[in-house]
Amino acid sequence: MKFPTVVASSRRAWAHVIPFFAFPPEIRRVVYTTNALESVHAQLRKIIKTRGHFPNDEAAIKLIWLALRNITAK
Repeated sequence: MKFPTVVASSRRAWAHVIPFFAFPPEIRRVVYTTNALESVHAQLRKIIKTRGHFPNDEAAIKLIWLALRNITAK
């Protein structure tokens, strides 16, 4: 076995994973999308918090636009 720790962890969590596959693909896609959106929001919050205040709305919009561009490039 190449990765025994990963295999053991997967087997322990399997009972929690299986019910997820009982949902139709459309519902699972929403869950995946929600997780992706939460990740984007977390990254935006971090960027905004680091920046602090903005001199005007246009500066905030520009920062968010640039951040989204960088996030989507990843």
